[in-house]
Amino acid sequence: MTAELRTERRDNTLVLTFSDPASRNALVPQALTAAVEALNVAEADDTVRAAVLVGEGAHFSAGSDLQRLANDAEILPGDAAAHQLHALRSFVEALRAHPKPVIAAVEGAATAAGFSLALACDLIVAAEDARFTMSQGQAGLSPDGGGSWLLAHALPRALALQLLWLGEPVSARELQAWGLVNRVTDSGQALAEATRLARQLASCAPNVLAATKELVNQARGLALNEHLNAEGLHFADTLSHIKGAETLPKKRGPRSR
Repeated sequence: MTAELRTERRDNTLVLTFSDPASRNALVPQALTAAVEALNVAEADDTVRAAVLVGEGAHFSAGSDLQRLANDAEILPGDAAAHQLHALRSFVEALRAHPKPVIAAVEGAATAAGFSLALACDLIVAAEDARFTMSQGQAGLSPDGGGSWLLAHALPRALALQLLWLGEPVSARELQAWGLVNRVTDSGQALAEATRLARQLASCAPNVLAATKELVNQARGLALNEHLNAEGLHFADTLSHIKGAETLPKKRGPRSR
């Protein structure tokens, strides 16, 4: 892997770490491409049951490396931004399409595209003092990393626009109240809690996790009858994988009154 991305196995969990604390783990194409490759390898490895995305040090990610983009633009105008956006898009799409659970473990700042990446994960565990900011507008830029789409699908329109326009920091507790953060931990404990959650998910059947994620991903684009058809197909498929009637939950008798 590149110097900007580290991979580590913790039991059945793959930990992907953006590793450039001096830049607050600013995102660069090499690290994003390496992260896509790591997810592809994990998808084919049955011993990997979940993945955790984290930033090294005190912060999750400052988003795209704007200074590097500005410097590269002087050499190759337009090419640097296109390369960055393609790499970022590829990783966001990989996070959403990955059949195994991906958990963001957020400490400190998750800024701009860093915030977008956290939202693109399936679950978010955040430290009490974590702060989430869609700051692109303050730099004269429109959103990147799918942040506008992800917020628009998760929040009321006016609230999504407020976050995107004003670029004000939002706490982990606020996002938890809005349904975007799943668990809030003490400072410094986000990764530990995320790996605990990953172990909990590892006790679930992998095909059920994958089917459920696919159904949720597709839900907003389908009419109810179409979604019921998709549910039926997945249910029949998961039912066919159950070996032996003894694995089915036993029926309970009626409660006495």
